[in-house]
Order: sequence, then C-alpha cells, then structure tokens
Amino acid sequence: MSEGTMQRRAQREQPERAKRLTRVLVCAAAVPVMLVATGCSSDSGPDDGGGDKAASASASASPSPTVQAAAYRTLPEACRALSKKTLEDLAPKAESGKEGGSDDVASRASCSWSSLDNNGVKGSQFRWLNVSLLRFESDTTRGPGDKLAQEYYDKQVREIRATPGAKGLNAQAVTGTGDEATAVRYDLKKKEGTFKQQAVVVRVENVVVTLDYNGAGLAGDKTPDAAALLADVKKAAKEAVLSVTKANGPAAASGSPSAPASKAPSASGSGKS
Repeated sequence: MSEGTMQRRAQREQPERAKRLTRVLVCAAAVPVMLVATGCSSDSGPDDGGGDKAASASASASPSPTVQAAAYRTLPEACRALSKKTLEDLAPKAESGKEGGSDDVASRASCSWSSLDNNGVKGSQFRWLNVSLLRFESDTTRGPGDKLAQEYYDKQVREIRATPGAKGLNAQAVTGTGDEATAVRYDLKKKEGTFKQQAVVVRVENVVVTLDYNGAGLAGDKTPDAAALLADVKKAAKEAVLSVTKANGPAAASGSPSAPASKAPSASGSGKS
C-alpha cells in the first residue's frame, strides 16, 4: 500500500474515532450525575423503622393519673341540717337560723342560732349554736376527697384545742358518729360571765361537720351543766351527719363509716362517749 493511500485511510478514520471518543466522554460525565441523583434520592427517603419507633414511644407513654371519686357530691341546707325538735332543745328561744355566706353551698355551708331566755331579775340563759359543713372534692394532684377531709378534720381539732384562754380543756373521741369524731369542751371567761364551750368535729367520707355550742348563765342566773350541753351537741352532731348522707341519695343514707374512728388525745386524759 502506498504512503498516499495510507494517509487517506487515516483521514477517513479520524472522524469516526472522534465520534466514539465524544460518546465515551459524555457517558463518563453522566455517571457522576446519576450517582449524585441516586444519593439524593436515598437521603430524602423515609428513615427505615422511624415510624415504628414513634408509634412505640406513643404506646408506651404513661396514662393520665386518676383518683377515686369522692363519695358525697353535695351538702344539705345548713339551716335545715337539724330538726326543729333538736333546735328547740339546744336553742329554745332562737327564732330562725342565720345562714353563713358562701359562694358554693354544695362545698361550704354554715348556719347559726342565738337564744336568750330572759328571766328578769333572776337573770337569763344564753345559748349559741353553729353548724359548719365543708365538702372536699377528689383531685388528681392533692388526692382523694376523704383524705383531704381527714387532713382538715385533724387541723380543725387542733385549732379548737388551741383556743386562747380555754380553761379545763378536755378532748375525747366520739363513737358511732361518722367515720371519726372528736368532742372538745372547755370554759371561756368573758365580761358577761363564764361560758361553757362544746365543740364536736366529725368526718364522714369527704365531708367535715363541725358543731360549736356554748351556754352561759347571765346576770346572776346559774351556769349551765357542761355534761348536759355536751350530750345535747353530740346528738345534734349525729343528726347533722345523717342530713349529709340523706342529701346524697338513698345509697348514702345509711351513714355507715368507711374507716375506724380515730381517738384524739385529751389534755386531761382521753375518754369515750
């Protein structure tokens, strides 16, 4: 083959080689693009198992705290918590009860009666009676209603026992009234004379009932018998507790205690009614 023929052949083959080289370069350049696209596609996809982990965490979350519902949901009318007969015995000259102020009578109520039996030159007999009712609702933060009522009951007894100026103080447990009950009695001297003070605090389920009762012989009349006053107010306390249970329907009307009565220590030795 002549030299001229070889040159012409080489010239014809150059374009073909150039085309093949161009195709190779284009393909080589396309490979990184595909890899990048594939990588982005992989990164943007869902995290394998992520949804399952979230569902598992949600399922294992702690349930909301619960607390046992309070037994009693309402209170009786305080001025009707005692019968007419009981009021005639404890406050014979009282015309009507004075209702205490409350923005929620289903949770807090009170009523008081004042009686003055004037005997002229022989003096007079004074009596004062107050009934206080306090109901506690169960709360997931503070606890069940009966526990809150018990805490208030204990506080109430302590405060009565700490009455300034009390003389001859005596505290005793009262059986057969509510879930737990304490009677506190003492003398209190005032400018009008010596007053015989009696208080009975009762807890029945989530309600605390407090009866304050005092009597005095004024202007020379004889001082009332403290034991008789205490016996009267204990009977009234039982009646007030029954009013609470009746106000909450037939199922609660038995008034049976849900826990054994506790005994409050006495300043001069505990006793039982």
